[in-house]
Amino acid sequence: MILNMRIAKDDLRAVAVIRETAMGLFAERGAAAVTVREIAAAAGVSPGLVIHHYGSKDGLKDAVEGRAIAFFEEMIGEFARLGEEGGSASLAELFAGRLESEPAMVDYIRRLLVDGGEAASGLFARLLDATEAGMRALAGAGVVRPAPDERIRTAFLLANDLSLVLLRRQITQAVGFDPLTREGLGTWSAAVIDVYTSGIFAFPAAQQVPGEAEPDEQPLKEGHNP
Repeated sequence: MILNMRIAKDDLRAVAVIRETAMGLFAERGAAAVTVREIAAAAGVSPGLVIHHYGSKDGLKDAVEGRAIAFFEEMIGEFARLGEEGGSASLAELFAGRLESEPAMVDYIRRLLVDGGEAASGLFARLLDATEAGMRALAGAGVVRPAPDERIRTAFLLANDLSLVLLRRQITQAVGFDPLTREGLGTWSAAVIDVYTSGIFAFPAAQQVPGEAEPDEQPLKEGHNP
């Protein structure tokens, strides 16, 4: 019994190691350019073990994509829960915290979105649905206001967060810090929160029409006493 439990744990460990190794190689070179033998060699296992656990390279690719989707869906769910409880966090902040445990994730997501195709479209669609559900929960809790078109707003917000993944290196070079690290996140999040809560436009005060009385100087209606 103990031996069987140990074998099961070893199998689970091998499954995770193979998947994470594949994610790193896919992020670096793209899934199409990576072979099962290369994944096995990098993971320190045999090609047969890769096939044993995942059936094929396509099965392994699906598992990696599934982990990426779960990675975001878990964050979005946590984001909505924190909002309902009165917490304060951006999706980028949660993303940065999780990157510490799965550092290859950001490069994999970037590669997937840049390469495009059905995988990228499917990932974005599922993230959009999950984000929209999270925003509905926040709106129901009174944390955010309803939008005229929830789908468009959700797509805008998701695109903003994913831009950190796609343009991480360029943003880092431009502003002098990495916005997806705990060190740089405070500064980035402060700017994001300021835009989301205060906006960016400075609307001028309503101009007074010449000869029109100020609001508190409007003439009293006949028969009305203060």
